Amino acid sequence: MSGHGDAQPMTSAKCGPLRGTAAVPGDKSISHRALIFGAMAVGETKITGLLEGQDVLDTARAMRAFGADVVQHGAGSWSVHGVGVGGFMEPADVIDCGNSGTGVRLIMGCMATTAMTATFTGDASLRKRPMGRVTDPLSLFGTQAYGRKGGRLPMTVVGAATPVPVRYALPVASAQVKSAVLLAGLNAPGETVVIEREPTRDHSERMLLGFGAELSVEQGPEGHVITLKGRPELRPQTVAVPRDPSSAAFPTCAALIVEGSDILVPGVSQNLTRNGLYITLAEMGAQIEFLNPREEGGEPVADLRVRFSDDMRGIEVPPDRAPSMIDEYPILSVVAAFATGRTVMRGVKELRVKESDRIDAMARGLEACGVRIEEDEDTLIVHGMGAGGMPGGAVCATHLDHRIAMSFLIAGMAAKAAVSVDDASPIVTSFPIFEGLMNGLGAAIRRG
Repeated sequence: MSGHGDAQPMTSAKCGPLRGTAAVPGDKSISHRALIFGAMAVGETKITGLLEGQDVLDTARAMRAFGADVVQHGAGSWSVHGVGVGGFMEPADVIDCGNSGTGVRLIMGCMATTAMTATFTGDASLRKRPMGRVTDPLSLFGTQAYGRKGGRLPMTVVGAATPVPVRYALPVASAQVKSAVLLAGLNAPGETVVIEREPTRDHSERMLLGFGAELSVEQGPEGHVITLKGRPELRPQTVAVPRDPSSAAFPTCAALIVEGSDILVPGVSQNLTRNGLYITLAEMGAQIEFLNPREEGGEPVADLRVRFSDDMRGIEVPPDRAPSMIDEYPILSVVAAFATGRTVMRGVKELRVKESDRIDAMARGLEACGVRIEEDEDTLIVHGMGAGGMPGGAVCATHLDHRIAMSFLIAGMAAKAAVSVDDASPIVTSFPIFEGLMNGLGAAIRRG
């Protein structure tokens, strides 16, 4: 999808207690990777629990374009007959990654060291996002990239015919960049080394090991040193995708701010590189219990029991926590508006280059809802108004950003007056059942 079509306004009004079970979709990051690694393995990979949002469907379509046989068998049940490392064929048409920064950057990585040419595009939001942070390190392998001014899509990538292994220190904490370099390193000879000063989500490393790659992670004076031996034969796997902690954040945070709520959110990933929001909420005084901890698909998971918390307090979120919760700052800023005192979020400049400038989008929308905000290039500060204290009553711009849209719809569930968003259509990219799931719990979200 290169666009979202007609805008879909939505309005969320103050509602009664949320009750029931919130079975959120599969993890988006793991779903992308399951399709991509399955396409690079030899044989059939079976996937259950795959997120069937538009972002992941676009990645499935891209893997077909590169020659893999990708088949849907039922809800969340898929198979991928892979072509092996270095076995991709040149796509016959442009690869449209829709709204997905993860999809386009990882796919660029996995074809970057194969002698072929591919052209990538996306929707209006994705075409604004910088790709140089990926194409710069990929050029070290011998890959060439030609895009619009500022390193933006549409972009043509020419894979390296004779790739060389690289040693690359990440200048910013980014799991997408790290993963793209590791994927490129799969088809390069020798050892590719990636160094990250701060740990980021480690789904790629876990999955590479599961598929049979030789990979080690060590702590050195420079930080985490990840070493990958190139040109393995990846073995097909059975992948059970756990539920997405970023999607689970929305019903969780809704229950915390809607009076009388008590819900269960089952099977949520508790990966230590993804659980920064839940640590932060606990520090704010949120009533969240982590029940039945276990492992599914190589990832730690737990069931969350979440209850209304009327005495949450603002805190200072440590900057080094940002990589483990970068997608959750928009919904955290909503929770902060219903806490008492200031919540200070520093080290969040990465939010400026997500699907939208999320700092600006949340700041303007919260201000329109009557919340006092401070911000600079790397900081967002929310002055909380206490439980039930947000006036609301605004129409908030989403800027084609699914997380902005969902965050303001959650805000409307506890604000004094209804909150509307100008376009909720991007929600389908990551959480296609959001509207039905939330209304099933007791929310009052309506279209128009």
